[in-house]
Amino acid sequence: MASIPSLLRDRIAATPDAEAYRTPSDDGWASLSWREVGEQVRGLALGLAELGAGPGRRVSILCSTRLEWILADLAVLATGAATTTIYPSNTAAESAFVITDSGSTIVIAENDDQVAKLLSVRKELPDVTHVVVVDGSPSDDGWVITFDSLSGQGDGDYDAMVDAIAQDDLATLIYTSGTTGRPKGVELTHDNWLYTASAVRELGMISGDDLHFLWLPLSHSFGKLLEVVMIGIGVPTAIDGRLDKIADNLGVLRPTFMAAAPRIFEKIHNTVAATQEREGGVKLKIFNWARATGIRVSRARQAGKAVPLTTRIEYALADRLVFTKLRTRFGGRIRFFISGAAPLSKDIAEFFDGAGLTILEGYGLTESSAGSFLNRPESVRFGTVGPPFPGTEVRIDDDGEILIGGRGVMRGYHGLPEETAQTLEDGWLRTGDIGELDSAGRLTITDRKKELIKTSGGKYIAPTYLEGRLKAACPYVSHVFVHGDRRNYVTALVTLDMEVTGPWAAAESLPADPEELRVHPRMLAEVRKAVERVNADQASYATIKKFAILAEDFTVETGELTPSLKIKRKAVEERHGGTLDSFYA
Repeated sequence: MASIPSLLRDRIAATPDAEAYRTPSDDGWASLSWREVGEQVRGLALGLAELGAGPGRRVSILCSTRLEWILADLAVLATGAATTTIYPSNTAAESAFVITDSGSTIVIAENDDQVAKLLSVRKELPDVTHVVVVDGSPSDDGWVITFDSLSGQGDGDYDAMVDAIAQDDLATLIYTSGTTGRPKGVELTHDNWLYTASAVRELGMISGDDLHFLWLPLSHSFGKLLEVVMIGIGVPTAIDGRLDKIADNLGVLRPTFMAAAPRIFEKIHNTVAATQEREGGVKLKIFNWARATGIRVSRARQAGKAVPLTTRIEYALADRLVFTKLRTRFGGRIRFFISGAAPLSKDIAEFFDGAGLTILEGYGLTESSAGSFLNRPESVRFGTVGPPFPGTEVRIDDDGEILIGGRGVMRGYHGLPEETAQTLEDGWLRTGDIGELDSAGRLTITDRKKELIKTSGGKYIAPTYLEGRLKAACPYVSHVFVHGDRRNYVTALVTLDMEVTGPWAAAESLPADPEELRVHPRMLAEVRKAVERVNADQASYATIKKFAILAEDFTVETGELTPSLKIKRKAVEERHGGTLDSFYA
């Protein structure tokens, strides 16, 4: 097959009446078959073609994760055009940059609020002929039309449009989050995505008998990867991008697997741990014993060692008293989770595995179509991102940088030939990450090459490793920023997860106001205890000498996090420069 639309067409032919998508409805959840998806995509594609979408054109999607995002994406691709993704959290100016830089002529917007963004910068969008709103009203001048009205607008030859698409045609322009500078448009072809779909199918980990729960941003390459993989294999997907509904949806849907960013697993772990801390007494002792027992079993499994009979008996009791209840929260059918987009703490991974909820950490860049490495269920090794996908090549450069080769590697950066040449070298993608391979071919990520801290004493430190350890050591911590580049010791900024910390503070009669709570001796003592626990395993030059708790969390809205929840290091340093400097005064 030559394209994503032809992949969809093959899926419809193979399993026309099987469930494709499940989406929230007034009565709970409504299902669509692959045949019904195909009919909707056909109508939308013909309507978009009538508006001017077609080969060589780009259409931007400014929308949260929902069924209409996928339908719109598939329809855009069927015209021969490419999809440009925009996070719904992007500002009007950021949205305008992506639209103009990509050369988009049509924008599909989720609702009237997103349309208002576009209207505020309309003068900067002279090439945009139409805005298609999913949930909203058309404009009097015809610039804004409704999503539902698209289906009746075109009467062209759908199959001829699909047949004309070539493997090397541009399918997606995804703009990198820009942790270190201006976002760059990553050009990914149909063949890039088809490769990932075939590679995951070859792994044999999932099938049409599974139920996939998708809430990740489809604007991110990880979400887009999942979209294409599920079409290729024929896995039904329940879609709901509302973050506050994740817990409820897991219990109702009872999926068999779900992908997430590490922050979600950290938050679940911290909520569970903080609840037990708050209850204290016998329940806390049982929880801590169960956790320790589960981790012993997890480590034995990873090492390929037999679990002693006494430990098996203890684990069976721990499972009945603690872990079964935790699995029930996720619907009771989870076979595994998949973690990507940022590093996952080994401590968090071992806790979940001990509870019978294995997290398979993977690794990839937008520039490598999101998926390049993944732990396998039968040979998971926490702390690594597993071996490469079938067909993906890897080598480690002299300075430790990870280089990736294969069909998943991008075509280049849109309109940036010099940056493309710097990143693509003789067919190899320079990832900017430092890592090493073990004897089984599993990759361990040490840190971002550009984010390694070099102290004034000349010692290199990996900040994300320390950040992950500290988040796992204290359930009240939301984010950690480790600092110390060209300084004589390492320090940290810590933010609190008030959803977890608030109930604990109330139970302990501590201040409810974050500004007061952050300097309270009890709160400082909790964080200091976690810092000391992390420091105990580190070389002296890598220990955190000082820290400060901030009153406000890092967020996407304040500019300290990317939409995929990674810390923008420069933004944090600029905003909290005074506090950081005070550590070294």
